[in-house]
Order: sequence, then C-alpha cells, then structure tokens
Amino acid sequence: MRWRRPRLYNPFLFTPWPVTIIATIFYVALVAALLAVHIVVPSAPKSSTPVRGINISEAWTDLQELTFEFRPYISRRNDEVRDWLLGRIETIMANNGVAYASETMDESAVPIHRTVQRRYGGAESAVNVEKVEANGWSSPKRSQREQFTPDPAVIFNDLVSNVTYSGDLLSSSGNESEPIQSVYFEGTNIVVYIRGSEDDIKEPWNRSEDSSAHKKPKGKGGVLVNAHYDSVSTGFGATDDGVGVITILQLIKYFTTPGNTPRRGLVALLNNGEEDYLNGAIAFSQHPISRFARTFLNLEGAGAGGRATLFRSTDTEITRFYGKSPHPYGTVISSDGFERGLIRSQTDYVVFNGLLGLRGLDVAFMEPRARYHTNQDDSKHTSIDSLWHMLSAALATTQGLTSDTSSRFDTLKKKTKDDESDEPNSGGPQGVWFDLFGRVFAVLRLRTLFAISLTLLVVTPLILAVIVYILHRKEKMYFFASTVSHEKSTIGEPIRLQGWRGFSRFLLTIIVASVAVMALAYLVTKVNPFIVYSSQYSVWSMMLSAWVVVTWFILSVADFVRPSALHRGYALMWMYVLGWIVLIAVTVFEDRLDVAGGYFMVIYFGATFLSFLIALLELFALTRKTDYASTQMDQDRDSRQGRTSRSGSLPSSTLIAPSADEVPPSTGDNPDENEEEATESTPLFRGRGQTFANYSRSQQRSGEGPEGGEGGVDPQENPEKGHAYGEEQEWSAALPTWTWLFQIIFMVPINVIVVGQVALLFTSAMYQTGADGSPSLLIYMAIAIFTILILTPVGPFIHRFTYHVPTFLFFVFVGTLIYNLVAFPFSANNRLKVFFVQSVDLESGLNEVSLTGIEEHVRRVIDFMPSAAGQKIECSHVKAGKLGLQRCGWRGLAPNVVRTIPPNIPPERGFPDWIHFNVTRLERANEAKFHLYGRNTRACKLIFHAPISHFHVKGAARDPRFQPVSDAGSKEIRLWSREWEKPWDVHVKWPVDEGKQPGDGGLDGKVVCLWSDDNQPDAIPALGELRRYAPDWVGFTKMSDGLVEGHKSFMI
Repeated sequence: MRWRRPRLYNPFLFTPWPVTIIATIFYVALVAALLAVHIVVPSAPKSSTPVRGINISEAWTDLQELTFEFRPYISRRNDEVRDWLLGRIETIMANNGVAYASETMDESAVPIHRTVQRRYGGAESAVNVEKVEANGWSSPKRSQREQFTPDPAVIFNDLVSNVTYSGDLLSSSGNESEPIQSVYFEGTNIVVYIRGSEDDIKEPWNRSEDSSAHKKPKGKGGVLVNAHYDSVSTGFGATDDGVGVITILQLIKYFTTPGNTPRRGLVALLNNGEEDYLNGAIAFSQHPISRFARTFLNLEGAGAGGRATLFRSTDTEITRFYGKSPHPYGTVISSDGFERGLIRSQTDYVVFNGLLGLRGLDVAFMEPRARYHTNQDDSKHTSIDSLWHMLSAALATTQGLTSDTSSRFDTLKKKTKDDESDEPNSGGPQGVWFDLFGRVFAVLRLRTLFAISLTLLVVTPLILAVIVYILHRKEKMYFFASTVSHEKSTIGEPIRLQGWRGFSRFLLTIIVASVAVMALAYLVTKVNPFIVYSSQYSVWSMMLSAWVVVTWFILSVADFVRPSALHRGYALMWMYVLGWIVLIAVTVFEDRLDVAGGYFMVIYFGATFLSFLIALLELFALTRKTDYASTQMDQDRDSRQGRTSRSGSLPSSTLIAPSADEVPPSTGDNPDENEEEATESTPLFRGRGQTFANYSRSQQRSGEGPEGGEGGVDPQENPEKGHAYGEEQEWSAALPTWTWLFQIIFMVPINVIVVGQVALLFTSAMYQTGADGSPSLLIYMAIAIFTILILTPVGPFIHRFTYHVPTFLFFVFVGTLIYNLVAFPFSANNRLKVFFVQSVDLESGLNEVSLTGIEEHVRRVIDFMPSAAGQKIECSHVKAGKLGLQRCGWRGLAPNVVRTIPPNIPPERGFPDWIHFNVTRLERANEAKFHLYGRNTRACKLIFHAPISHFHVKGAARDPRFQPVSDAGSKEIRLWSREWEKPWDVHVKWPVDEGKQPGDGGLDGKVVCLWSDDNQPDAIPALGELRRYAPDWVGFTKMSDGLVEGHKSFMI
C-alpha cells in the first residue's frame, strides 16, 4: 500500500467546525464576562484604611448603627439618628484635630437664637450667642485676630429653614389644568462646610446686608455632596440612603484629615425628608450656603446592594470626573429614561439641577427593586463591597471636583431679565457615557456623537458605492448577477452565475425569528406575566435559545436546498441597510431631542459597515465574469466532445495533452493572446474543459478519489484545495476562506459587549417593576428586542454551525419555556411588593386596612389574615400613581399609635383625641383660618373637595422662586413640622364661584394626620399581623406618606 502524506487541517476555514467553535467561544466568554461584571461587586480592599483618611471597617459599623431601626421623618428614631450624626461628625473633627465651628439656629423661641461654638482639636474655645431676625444668617462678630483666621470647618445644625411650594415646582410635564398638592415643610438638615484652600477668606454664607438665600454668594464656589438620612417607614434604608450617608461621613473624615484639604470648598449635606416629596433638598435651598456650590454629587439608592450606577449627569465635563472612579458603572440611557419620563421616580438631583441650577451627577444603587422600600433593605442584604463601590466612586469624583481650579463651573447667568438672582450656569455640553466591564469609562460630547453618526450616514454609502463601481468596471460584481454572456457562446445562451441566490433569505429569516421571540413575549405575558420577577435569566435563556434555533434551522435548510457563497455578504448587506435606516432615526434624536442613548446603535452600525466592506473586497479575488464565462464555454465544449468519445472509461484526453488538431487556432500574431491567466479553475491540460476541481467534485459525488477512491479531497472540509464549498457556485472557489474571521471579530465582540451591557442594565432596572404597576409586556418585549440585537451579528455565519449547539439550545428552549409558563413567579429572595396603608375615621371609629397590588396575589395574602376571616373583600382599581394595580380592603386591627388611654381599653375609645382642630371663617370673604395639630405626630394634611387658590402658614418664610399654589389650584396641603404635636395656623383662600359674592361659597374637606413609626411592634397591629402571617414570598411597603392616616371632616 502506498504511503500518503497526512492532510493538515486548517482551523480557520469558513467550515462548520471552526465557525461553530469560534462563535460559541465568543458568545460564552463575553456573556459570562458581562454577567460577572453585572452580578459580582468588586471586592473591598483587605485593608481597613486603603486611603489615608478613609476607614472601611468604621464605615460598615456606622451603617449597621444607622440602619438599626426604621427612621422615617415621622418617627422618634429619626431624631435619634440626627443627634447621632451630629455626634459622629463632631467626633470625626475632634479625632482629626480640626478647628471647627458648630452653628445652631433654633426657632423654639422668638426672636430666633443662633448659637456658635468654636472648638480647636475638640476643646471648646468660646460660645457666642446672638439674637437675629427669623431666617437671618449674618455671622456673629469676631475678635480682631479671628477676622483673619476663618474656621477650617463649620457644622450647621439647621433648625430654621422652612419652605412652602406647589407640587409642580419640579415638574416639567403633566396636566397643568389639574390641581396639584401644596407643601409646607420645616427642615432639619445637617450641613458641613469644609473650607477649601482657595476659597474666599470670608464666610460664603455671610449676609450682612441681605439675608436672602437665593442671592449670589461670595467666593469662587464649591462642591456639594448630598445624601438623605431619613428612610421610608417600611424599610431600614441601608442603600436608600444609608450607604450614601455613611459615604458622606467618610468624605468629611477624608477632607478634614491633615494633608487632604480640598482646593475648592466642600459642602456635605445630610438632608431629612427626601422620601416624602424631596422636601429636605428643597428646604436646603433656603440656607445661604446652598448658593455657594457650583457642582454637586447626589448619592441615592433604589435597591439593596450590587453596584452603584451613574444614573444621570448634567453634562460631559462633569461626567469626566466620575470616569476617574476605580470601578465606573452606568450608561447614559438611564439619564435619557429620566429625561423622557420613562422612569417615574425622582431623586434630589432634580432639586440641585432643576431648582438651584447646579451641574452634577446622580449615583445610586438600582437593584433588586423587590427589596427597595421594604425591610430587606438592610445591612444583611447589602455588603461591605457595595459600600466600598459607592464610597470609592464618590471619593474619586469629589477629589476631582474639589481639585479643579478652572473657571468652567464659575460662570453665572441671569434666570430672567426681571429676576436679579444669579445661578450657576448649568449649560455644559451634554454628554454620552458608558462603561466597559466596569473598568473603562467612555465619555464624549453628544455633538461629537452626532457628528460621527452623520459622517457614517453620508460617507459609508459613498465608500460602498465607489467599491461597487470599481467591481463593476472589473467585472467582479457577482452580487445581483444572475447570468453573463460571452462571445464564444454558439447557442446564444448566457452562463448562469446564480448571484441572486440567497439574496432575501437572511432578511426573511430575521423577520421570522424576531416574530417568534416577540410571540414568546406575548405568550409569557398572557400565561405567567410575572415570572421575570424572580427568573429573569430563565426568560433570557428562552429568548436567546429560541432565536438561535429558529434562525439556524431556516438558514441551514435554505443553504442545503440552494447553497450560496454570497449568503454571508447578502446578510451583511441587509444588516447594513437596516442599520442605516435605524441610524437615521438615532441621528435625528441626537440632534432634535438630545437623546444620547442611541450610541450603541452607532457602534453597531460601524461594525456592520466594516464587515460588509470586507464582503465586497472579497470579490476582488474572483475572476472576471467574462473570463469565468469563457472557462465555462470551454468546459461545455470539451464536455460534449468527451461524451462523444466516452466508452465506459475515462477518455484519454482527460489524462494526456490534446493533439494538434484539437487546439483551437490562434486569432492573432501572438499565439498566446487568447490564453487565460491560470487560476484555480483553469483546465489542467490545455484544450480540455475538465478541470482538476471539477474532476474532483465529480469523483467525490461518485464516491471515488482521484487515486482510485482513496485520499479524495472533501470540499466541505477543505475548500482551500481549489474548488467551491459544497454545492455553492463554482466561481466562488477563488474567494478567500479566512476573511470571515475578521468579519466575526468586527461583528460579535463589540456589539455583544455594548448591547449586552445595556440589556442587562435595562432589564435589571425594569424586571421587578410589574409590582409597581408597570406593564408586564414592556420588559418581555425589551428582552426580545435585545435578544435580536445581541444575536443578529452571528446571523451571517450561523448557517455554517454544526447541529450540536442548536440541538442543545433546542432542549434549553423547551425546558425554559415550560418553566416560564408554569413556575410560581415569586420567592423569599424575590418577594412580591404589596403597598400598605390603614385609614381611620376618627369620628366613627371605623378603620380599613388596604393592600394595593396584583389582585390575584393580594387576595391570597388577605386569606392568611385572621382579622379578615369572614369579611367580604372589596377591591377597586387604583386611580392614580399605581395604575394597573388593585386596592383591596377590610376592617382590620385597630392602630395604637397615640397612647392616651389605659392599655386595657380598646384604642377606638381614644380616636377622637388624635386630632384637634378648629376653623374660623372670615366675614364676607372666601377665606378661613385653620388651627390644627395631631397627637404624637408632626405631619398632617388638609384635603379639600374643591381647589383652593392660596394659603399661608403662620411663621413660614417667603421665597419669590416658589408659589404656594399652582395656577390650577390645590386640593391638598401637606404640613410637616420639625416639632412633635406642634400646632399649625393655616390661612386658606378659595375662588369665588361665578355669579356669587365673596362669602357666599363654602368649603368642605378633611383634616388628616399621619403616623409612620413602626419601630414599636404593637403600634400598628395590622402591619404586624401581615408580617407574621403572610407568605414569605410577600414584602410590604408604604402606600402613602403615613402608614396610618386618621381623619376628621370639616365644612365651612
């Protein structure tokens, strides 16, 4: 037996195994990396003090102390936390040996007393007491020496600031014809000012001539860092906003450590009242130092752990400072979501940017939403790694902002020509930003992205047009070429090129596969709409596997029936055309609507263009179409001659050179002028139409090799041997077999990274919002769309896959589909969020416990309650705020939030004593004065059945920037006091009805007071009963400002 040289296998050919293996490795590796970055929080440093002035262990201990109990604004714990924070700040100052002043303004007496205490290294230096006017902030006089030695730090204990405003203050949209609630709020904020080395030597809050808080401050301006120390009444607030508070404590510690003095002054704000309408930040606007800041960093939380993401940013310049964080995380798409109103919740960011005009950032935790505002938002469900992630980002950002000495943030502008107040210029260039694997942070201007988009729209078609033109001139444009004619043809029939083969199959397949995954979205929405709540990755697996199976099956069958060497090129052409259309929309949004979230489609289109460009450049390797036709004519002629002489064995002319009379005569002086340049498809021996490639193909079909059936070359295993792959067009034999590698490298990695990251962030923000009333179909359609975007880049190559991966994914699809349709959607780790409130009629003694949520599951929860046994449960649609949810109520256990009667007497007996009020109407006017207060509370409401036109609370400050009532009027006044059981005196005016005189019309409504302190187990027995008997897959959160709302009616 003759020894044959072993055939070497090229692992980079465009054949099934290389394509399957390389594509699978790409997707598995990239998806695993994206999931790791998304799920795993970077570890905190092993050292407790990774940076001089920062102590992680101390921060974690502080977080545990802060989150020991619920601390809503209406709770005694809230006051305790405030005192604890003041003590911690003073301890930090003392330990760092910093000379500081502690200033307290207290309105407990009239006139207001302002106390200033100065300490040096912890030792009290002096106490100066001075009487000033209400809301006055002029500094007490100092000695001659003190005039030139300003305090390095000042702690403001603000017990003065109050604000009255209409609820549309921060709203940029909505129905302006509808009445909006009004608010009166008394703040208890803590403000710490750390002087910068380049700050004005004078106190920036000093107003010796004008104490108005909204006038231009003295000095160059500084940096504001904010977090709120209150929590909701049903959550411990570890990430909302405990980590933010602790981060600020560490920033105070860092910037007061010797050697870390900032160049720009730092204002650290711990505001109280964010959870109830952003009241704390709005109250801060009344403090004079609020106008000292030029930039800000807001720290927030809307989850319970994970990474802190950059929610939004005002502009490019400010975003670059966040990019210096060790683990930046976020995308500008979240900012677009807020701007477009797709994300309905708000943070203090809108106050600092929209009201104060500052430029800054919003950094927040974002998942899981199921723990947000529940008792699982505690230190047990977060981690020290999450704490470090926010702390390290805040430290890097504030270091950059306080070190910046440029004038780009110092520009001042007039608000209006009639308003002489100044505000910092918030008109920086809008930015585009996103991270890559939590390590690299890309930032560019929106106008730059627009320029890139416009360039791609205009230039890429021109480049492709030039290449297509050259290909036509060289007769190598095989796309769309069905036939070619040649002068040698004796029968007048053109040579078939079959260049149209495969033209539409990719487009049709993508449409079918996309319809399939969208149909799955509808199916799951109808059958088990909340399965994504606990099993988002099961839904992802179902969608991804379905798309791959459908696409592979259709394209593989099409390739088997009508194989085409141009399939990859046509697929990329369709992707380019569709991408170009999408890019038009993206570019318009960038230019007209300032939407920056389409950046990933710009990258997607750029990658598609490069891959399609390669597909066109490949055609230059082919023979000219007329040359190919000439070859085919020769082969056809020789084939006819061969059939004439065939006698059951191969003709001798197949193996030997032709005789002289078989050689066609020359038509010119040069006997070689009609000879073609040798290519892979040129006949082996001159004059015969049978080529080595064709001979091999014919022998391969008959099961014989060129050497008697052994050692034959399989064109499906090695198309490099000079023939086309399988049954593809014969002219494709000259196509390069390695360029697909560059195409898949351009198409898959970058697109999977940028689209995959956006997909994970979007679904993480949305997959548990169904319990809040968001449409369930939205999240499933989003997953379907992202599935299409993530997998389409492999579409041009998927027809070469072996059956192994699609078969495996088929079983994955079947399993996940069954699971997603039948599994229970909630679990102890992914609890259904249900909204609680208890309403008490203090006059009749009746109370109603209400749960708002998904009716089917709310009824199941109520069935477990002993107090609801035997009662008919009535449910009704929620009219506002929680659309799509049902509110179900029953008569529950009576609350005991006001202890005015002995323990052995039913609480209902004491209900009338919970609220005290009286109303006095002014004669001949549609005006009245309310005097009211509630027992054991500091929050009440006045609710009117008809809108009022104006109101004023006695002692309230007046700010020309705010109007107390919107143009459409107000049907509700929310009253918040810093003191317990403090009476409010409210003067109310309402419109005169048409045809009536002032004093003819009346006014009716309710006086409501709120109680939210659930730290004592027996205060709200109904909520305690729910926690005791409800299934472990349910969590409870507040429905309204108060957990218990008691009311009495009035009529004027």
